[in-house]
Amino acid sequence: MKLAYYPGCVAQESGKELDLSTRWVARALGIELVEFASFSCCGSAFIDEANEVLNVALNARNLAIAEKAGLDLLTICSTCQGMLSLANFRLTDPKVRARVDGALKPLGIEYRGTTRVKHLLEVLTKDIGVAAIRAKVRRPLTGMKVGAFYGCHLLRPADELASESAEEPRSFEDLLAALGASPVFYRGRVMCCGFPIQFVNPAAASRIAGRQIVDAKSHGADAMATPCPLCHISLDAYQNKAERAVGQPLDMPVFHLPQLVGLALGATPEELGLPRHLVPTEPALAKIGVQVPA
Repeated sequence: MKLAYYPGCVAQESGKELDLSTRWVARALGIELVEFASFSCCGSAFIDEANEVLNVALNARNLAIAEKAGLDLLTICSTCQGMLSLANFRLTDPKVRARVDGALKPLGIEYRGTTRVKHLLEVLTKDIGVAAIRAKVRRPLTGMKVGAFYGCHLLRPADELASESAEEPRSFEDLLAALGASPVFYRGRVMCCGFPIQFVNPAAASRIAGRQIVDAKSHGADAMATPCPLCHISLDAYQNKAERAVGQPLDMPVFHLPQLVGLALGATPEELGLPRHLVPTEPALAKIGVQVPA
């Protein structure tokens, strides 16, 4: 399987462990990642609020680059997934298409709309398949209770994204079960992490993140996992702020999706960048008998 690799901004800088673990999993599963240095930011939903057509044009350009190579596009970020998929949808509007085509023409770029956007979660559960993943597990995550946290842009707007149910998704939990973990179901798994308002109302953002972690913890989770690096920032990097907001210690390890897959397939914590996390992952790793060298 060959895919145009769109890591997004965070995975190339503050969240490099996401890129590291994605590459490890891709090698283990025979996925060829084709890189394009000319890819640009997806706009992260911020540009979209100010100028919808500009945001669509940015993503149409990215899609056209993959399209020219005859490849579908792989994302590892729920927000990138949402922005790129929505661009494909909005470009079915003739008026938007005409404006975007006009913006791309001077660049010598043509968008035809043939490239599909696939999040890593979809590639793992649909293209490769849960059964095939289960067959490759070398270190079952038995004993680890994991609360999946989908993130907004992977599920909504459901009609435009043609995604699974925004209220009762199951793909992440099915994958966790195939890895040997015990999926934890809780209401907050489909709610917002608070990141979109982190720089406008940080206090509210921290309360939102804290509430989701408390929800997962109260349902028995000893770890959380997310397919979105922005959610990871809210839940892991800013967990100390979330603790103050909800008035209680949280101590919740938060994994990136490919890190859990990599662990189950036999990767070491170092190969997956786990020491980079701000909330220690050692308590969760101990559940599956994995120790991190001091």
